[in-house]
Amino acid sequence: MSMPDGPRLAHFIDTMIGLGITGQVFGDHGIGKTSTFFHHVRRAHEGVRLVYVPAANLTPDDLLVNAPVRQDGELVLRQLIMRQLRPGKPFVLLIDDSLQAGATIQSQLMQVACDWTLGEHDLRALGCVGVFLTDNESRDETGARRSDLAILDRMATLRVTAADTAWRAALSRKFRGVDLAGVFRVWASLPAELRRLLSPRTLEHVLDCALEGFPLAWGLPLVDGRRLPLAAPGKDGRPGEDRAPEILGRIAEELRRAGADAPDPGHLPDAVRRVVRTALERRWSVLVQGPPGCGKTEVVKEVMREELGIDPLYFSLPVTNVEDLCAPVPTLDGTLDNLLAAPFTGSGDKAIVWDEYNRPKDKAAFARLMEITQEWSLAGRRIEGLRAQIALQNPPYHLGRKLLVARNSIAQASRFTVSLEIDPEDIPANEWLIARYGATAETVLEWWKNDIDDEGRQWMTKRTLERLIRLHGRGLPLDVAKIYLGDGEYAPVPLGELEARLASRPVTGLRELAADLDGWEGRLRAAREEGPEGSDATDVVHRVLANAELSQLREHREAAARLAPLLPPKLKATYLVGVDADRQRFWTDVFVSGA
Repeated sequence: MSMPDGPRLAHFIDTMIGLGITGQVFGDHGIGKTSTFFHHVRRAHEGVRLVYVPAANLTPDDLLVNAPVRQDGELVLRQLIMRQLRPGKPFVLLIDDSLQAGATIQSQLMQVACDWTLGEHDLRALGCVGVFLTDNESRDETGARRSDLAILDRMATLRVTAADTAWRAALSRKFRGVDLAGVFRVWASLPAELRRLLSPRTLEHVLDCALEGFPLAWGLPLVDGRRLPLAAPGKDGRPGEDRAPEILGRIAEELRRAGADAPDPGHLPDAVRRVVRTALERRWSVLVQGPPGCGKTEVVKEVMREELGIDPLYFSLPVTNVEDLCAPVPTLDGTLDNLLAAPFTGSGDKAIVWDEYNRPKDKAAFARLMEITQEWSLAGRRIEGLRAQIALQNPPYHLGRKLLVARNSIAQASRFTVSLEIDPEDIPANEWLIARYGATAETVLEWWKNDIDDEGRQWMTKRTLERLIRLHGRGLPLDVAKIYLGDGEYAPVPLGELEARLASRPVTGLRELAADLDGWEGRLRAAREEGPEGSDATDVVHRVLANAELSQLREHREAAARLAPLLPPKLKATYLVGVDADRQRFWTDVFVSGA
C-alpha cells in the first residue's frame, strides 16, 4: 500500500484517531516526533486539543490518586484523575518518553493504552479521541521494555526515522528568511549513523548558534561531560575520526552562501556573559560546564540580575526534591491538579539557574528537568514569563581526579540550545575580586598571573584566591586556604612567592609604573633604539599592561597611554585581538587619542 504525500507519522496519527486504536511510535531522539504531534493535531483536527504527558517525569500519584470527597452529605473515597485528562473538549493524549517511567507508572499507562481507561475513569467519556505512546527504544535512554503480548496486541506500532516527520518544514518556519536547502543537503549526504548523532534537534541548535555569531560546535551536546563527536563506528565497532569540524564548516559555508551571517569564530571573549544575555533575549536553555570554583554561578546570577532587575530562581540539584518543584493535590472540582512551587507562578519575567545540574538528589528530580528544559512547562503547566534557563555543572574529571557527577543520555544532553565548556580564564572574576578586596586582591592576582605555572593556576581557583585574601586579612596561615586532598596533603602549589609579595617585597605592577612614569618612558625609548625587539624594560611593561584588569587600566589611563605606544607593534596588536569588547574599546581609544 502506498503512503499519501506528507510525513508518514502525520498519516499514522490521522489513521489511529479515525480507527480508535492506540498508536505506539518508536524513533530516535530529536527527530521531531513530539513537534509533529503538536503541529499536526492543531492543523488537521480542528477543535481537538493535544494533551502532552511526559511519562519520564511522572510520579505514582500524578495520574490517579484516591482521595476523600463529599457525596450526598457524607465522605466517600473516589479516584481523582489528573486535570489535564479533563480538558473540557475533545483531546488526543500523547504519552511521551513512555518507556522511561517507573514500574508503577508503567502499569497505569498500560491500562490507558489497552482500554483507554484510568482507574474508574473512561477517557472516551472525558473526550479522548486518540491515545499515543512515543519513545526511543535504545537501552541507553529507556528504563523498560514492553514484552507482554496481551498489551502489545492492543496497539499499532510505527517505527519512524527523520524522513517520517516534518522537521525540515519546522526548521524552515523557524528560520524564515534563511534558505536552508544547502544545509539540508549537507545533512542528507551524511552516513546514517552521523545523521542519527546530528539529529534534527541538534541541527536546530547548531543553526541557532551559527546565526547568533557563536561557534557552531556549541550546538553539539555535552554527553557525560564530553562534546558529542560526529564519528561513525569503524569495522571494529570503535568510533572513527570525529568529522564535526568538517561537517560544521560545511554548514557554516552553506549559510554564508544563502546570505546569512555565520562567522563560526574559534573563540569568543567573555563567552558566559554573552551566552546568558542571548539566552534571555532568545528564550533559550543553556548548559555551562566548567571546573569547580571558577565563578560561573556568580557570573550567571549577576548577568541575570542586571538584565531582569530581579534575582533568578535558583535551584541546587543536590538538595532539590520533586516536591520542591510541584506536587499533585486534590481540587474542589474532583480532579487531581499539580500545585507548582510559588516561584514558578505569576506572569512576570523570570529565569532559572539549575546549579550542580549533574549532581541530582535523585532520578525523579533529574527527570522533571527534561520536561522543563525542553517544553518550558512543569507537569503539563506552562511556566509563564520564563525567559531563560541556565544549567551549571562540573566536568566528570578535573586535574586528574574524578568528580562525583551523574551520567546523562544524549536525549537529556540535547535539550540545550547552547552547551558551553569554559576554563577559569573565561570567567572575568578578577575584576570582582579587585572591586571587593582592593590592593590585597591586586597583589594576589599578580602572584597568580606571574609566579605560578598553568597547572598551579588550575589548582588555585577564583574561590581559593578569595579564601587566600580573606584568611590573610585575619592573619591565618595561607596554606589552610588551599584545597585539602586528604592525608595531610594540600593542593601542590607553593605559596612562598605570595607570602613575600604580601610582606611588601618590591614588585613591579601598574601602580609602580605609574609612580615612576617618566623613568619607564625613558627606558622604553632607549629600548627602541636598541632594536625592534626591545629590552627587559619592554618585557616588563608589556607583561604589566597585558595582565592588568580593565579597572586597573582605567585607573592608570595616563600610564597606559604614554607607555603602550612605545612598545613594538607586534606587542601592541595583542591588546586588540581576541579580547572582550570593553577592553578592545579602551585600547582603541588609547591608540587613537594618545591620551
